[in-house]
Amino acid sequence: MLLNPLQARTVLQHAKTNRYAILAVNADSPAAINDCLEAARSVNAPIMIETSLWQLTSHSFGMGDPWLGMKRFMTQLELLANDTCYADIPVFYHTDHIKGDQALPLLNDAVRGLDVQMGGSSFRLSPSSISLDSSELSESENVNAILELCRTAQASNRPITLEMEAGVDDGVTPLEVAQHLIAPVEREFPGAIQLWAPGVGTIHGFSETGFPAFSSDAIRAHCDFVKNLTGREIGLALHGSSGLPDADLERAVQAGVVKVNWSSDSLLLRSQLARGYYSQFGAQLERTHPKFKNTAMDNGLQQFISSSYVPKVAARISLLGGANRVAELMNHLNNHPLA
Repeated sequence: MLLNPLQARTVLQHAKTNRYAILAVNADSPAAINDCLEAARSVNAPIMIETSLWQLTSHSFGMGDPWLGMKRFMTQLELLANDTCYADIPVFYHTDHIKGDQALPLLNDAVRGLDVQMGGSSFRLSPSSISLDSSELSESENVNAILELCRTAQASNRPITLEMEAGVDDGVTPLEVAQHLIAPVEREFPGAIQLWAPGVGTIHGFSETGFPAFSSDAIRAHCDFVKNLTGREIGLALHGSSGLPDADLERAVQAGVVKVNWSSDSLLLRSQLARGYYSQFGAQLERTHPKFKNTAMDNGLQQFISSSYVPKVAARISLLGGANRVAELMNHLNNHPLA
């Protein structure tokens, strides 16, 4: 089931209380969406599918138009996540690394709900949870952008669940930055921020030297600080998990991380599997070969990728403690007043 913002909030709170994290995969193709859902189903776990601006504008979705891209992405996810195959799997759609001049107009429209026409019917879709890329924003610009999204939600009478980001790639974020960023939003819109993404010694992408500055103590300190600041539990979002050792990921979850972004490793794995497919079956891509069509069609490539990619995603979900959570989560959602 594709979660609405209030259901998303409920699941995030459940993850924080029960010490597990939800894997958040940047999916850049319809096939990647399918594989992530299949991995979640295989281990009975919630899953978060997220997109950055470059994925929304990609050839697979928006073809240069991020509004079209988000409509297409959410429509496909809505169709799949609510199909009988995945109806019992809690699925998030999260906006990730949306930045630049189009960021706020796009996200404001997403908060209001993007109208989709299909088969003579109209329906409105919104992300389960929202973040924007703050890497090019000052603290005041970051706060003002988040407040604008909250005001849009309020004016539209729409729920909103937010992740607020600090300078993730700038080392370990000082605790006073949480005060500067979270406190003004919490004063005006208490409860809107459900995820906090400070720097904890990781960086986006790959690191040739590993992550020597990674600190589970920093995660724990930020969790304690924002709890004292807001009077409630707020889980951390870990950006830059590609290449982080399994033991550090487990420590991060135990310290308070409830969302783990996964992009670079995922892309590398899928692209290397595609290279392996064409290397293994390249001889069949001749017009006279009897298996030409089966080899050339996208189905052959995607099934080959899926056979190795899905188990890898399932293993990462399990590492973060998300496996076998569906029954308790669905019961929690069905009985929780926010849902």
